This record gives sequence, structure tokens and C-alpha cells, in this order.
Amino acid sequence: MAIKVGWIEDGCIMCNACEAECPDVFVVSDTSSTIRAGARQDGRESENRQERSPLKVELQAPMEAGIESAAAGCPAQVIRFEKA
Repeated sequence: MAIKVGWIEDGCIMCNACEAECPDVFVVSDTSSTIRAGARQDGRESENRQERSPLKVELQAPMEAGIESAAAGCPAQVIRFEKA
């Protein structure tokens, strides 16, 4: 099963671990970590907490390992995802 949707809960400490692990999906700024617009079906860039926009279909399986690794390595434990 591939990861269908990913999001970032409140509490991100902007450590850059997620972007270092999976830069095609995550981007870290001075104020938060977000899911890249280019990775989402809705084309928006945000934490994706509210929208829960699915990842683009062509990225769901290829980015699975990177997203899982980013979630496991997140010191704040704020990266969440659902598999389809």
C-alpha cells in the first residue's frame, strides 16, 4: 500500500530533518514545515492538516520510503500519513 496523504501536526521545530530525508515532499521555512505544492494534488503548499490533499498519484509509491523515514526521524513526531 502506498502513502496516499501526508500532513504535519502542530509542534514542528523546523529542524530540517524531513526536508533532508525527503526533499521532494517536504520543505522547511523559518516558520514551519510544509508539504510541497508540487507533491500535492491540489497544488497548494501548507502543512496539509486541514486540507488533507492526497499526494500526486505518481508520487504515492515512490515517496513512501522517504516519507516513512522522515516521520520516524522527526524529533517532534509531528509527521503523519495515511496509506491507501
